[in-house]
Amino acid sequence: MRNVIILGSGCAGNTAAIYTARAGLNPLVIIGHEPGGQLSLTTDVENFPGFPEGINGPDLVENMKKQAERFGAEYVWGAVAEADLSNRPFRLNLDGKWHETRTLIIASGASARWLGLPNEQKLIGHGVSSCATCDGAFYRDRKIMVIGGGDSAMEEANFLTRFGSEVTLVHRREQFRASKIMLDRARSNAKIKFMLNTVVEDLYDVGKNLVTGVKLRDTASGKVWEQDVDGFFLAIGHIPNTQPFVGQIDLDRDGYIVSKGGARTNINGVFHAGDVQDRTYRQAITAAGAGCMAAIEAERFLEAEGH
Repeated sequence: MRNVIILGSGCAGNTAAIYTARAGLNPLVIIGHEPGGQLSLTTDVENFPGFPEGINGPDLVENMKKQAERFGAEYVWGAVAEADLSNRPFRLNLDGKWHETRTLIIASGASARWLGLPNEQKLIGHGVSSCATCDGAFYRDRKIMVIGGGDSAMEEANFLTRFGSEVTLVHRREQFRASKIMLDRARSNAKIKFMLNTVVEDLYDVGKNLVTGVKLRDTASGKVWEQDVDGFFLAIGHIPNTQPFVGQIDLDRDGYIVSKGGARTNINGVFHAGDVQDRTYRQAITAAGAGCMAAIEAERFLEAEGH
């Protein structure tokens, strides 16, 4: 029987582990499908407080993990395949073995949607990114491309004009999902060029370990061409990792956990932290703060029960 099980090993999960471990709750952290979360897919992180020279993303989450382990947190590999939250203790199926816990912190994050291009995964962190706020500053005076047609794509394209010499927004259709106000804002920005009815077929150059260009195709004419690009940003949405909890925890239409205030869910003793609930900010520092909140909520919940 565990006092706390934490799902996820990104900034949210690791911070929750630090706080619950220091409180003497001996948390078990289930590492999840993406060890280290979204930061494991980045290189330099320059906007996390306390690192004036920046820090490598995987190093930052590994340091958090070591800090939590120092206070007694235990980490296990794997991901939850099934969960039973109908009664306490809560039960979680991890690779065929059931674990029981008095409280649960879900910090399983949200995975970025990718295009599935042949070289895409090989160039993540080397020109391919799903976070303009995180990585935009690395492309000052460079050629940037944004993929998407919703509000996020418009927002990211507008933001990236602060840095890039030019920003090309590529969308596979003629019509946009974006709201009129966001679309008008992007269209009124002279630095944004629109490329409609166009899809990306591949990325270059894996051999140089950085993005140098893209292969594009016009969906109407079938014309194929290559274009020089330095920064390639995906803005086609995220998928929250909440599949084991469908039908048990209140989720919105996209699968994000619906907060009931603080770090609370609709189930007493189950708490949320990070991108699994946050569809707005999605930053390392906000995820860490959310992990702290969830840990304090769990600690107070257990204390009220005499644990």
